[in-house]
Amino acid sequence: MLQGFENNIFSAVAIDQFVANLIMALLCGFIISLIYRWTYRGPHYSTSYVHSIVILSMVTALVIMVIGNNLARAFGLVGAMSIIRFRTAVKDTQDIVIIFFALAAGMAAGVGLKALALFGTILIGSIIFLLHKINYAKPHKREILLQFTGKLTNGENPYLDIIDKYCRSSKLINTQAIGDEDLYEISFHVKLKDDLKRMAFIQEMNRKSELSNVRLFYDDDQT
Repeated sequence: MLQGFENNIFSAVAIDQFVANLIMALLCGFIISLIYRWTYRGPHYSTSYVHSIVILSMVTALVIMVIGNNLARAFGLVGAMSIIRFRTAVKDTQDIVIIFFALAAGMAAGVGLKALALFGTILIGSIIFLLHKINYAKPHKREILLQFTGKLTNGENPYLDIIDKYCRSSKLINTQAIGDEDLYEISFHVKLKDDLKRMAFIQEMNRKSELSNVRLFYDDDQT
């Protein structure tokens, strides 16, 4: 029975075509892994994941060649693979995209569309690399949390002139009385005109005798 299965496989896919498809899947997987290495910025870089990208393309190509046009084999492989449990959490969206990228390249190579597999890998990989180089997803101006304590009398706001001087826009989000009835904790969302002048902004705010504990928060990190 096993011999008959092997004969069916190799009658459907010639040996030279089998090897050529796997080599193309290897090449595409290698290119995808390079793109991932050049563009990944997250804190969870894994060498085993990079190796897996290359192997995933080849395994996908092999599975596609095994299935061929045989519906029974397709259902059999689905049933066999359904017992596999993947317990590793994918922490980055880019990792998921790369997995699908490698799967697609492997599928194209597996069905013998070698030119499509290579061209698609190079084109999509180039777009990923280009988006990385031009910082396409980087926001033009970040909205920052400004927080300080102020002792206000007679409704005066000694901080507004400084905020207008350094910030392109500002929005008051919270005012809370603390202890003394004239002492308040005040929070703004601001967008700086020049991010390089943030220290000068903090220093000038702190020089105001009515203000203290001036802080800027970037993405939950205190500055």
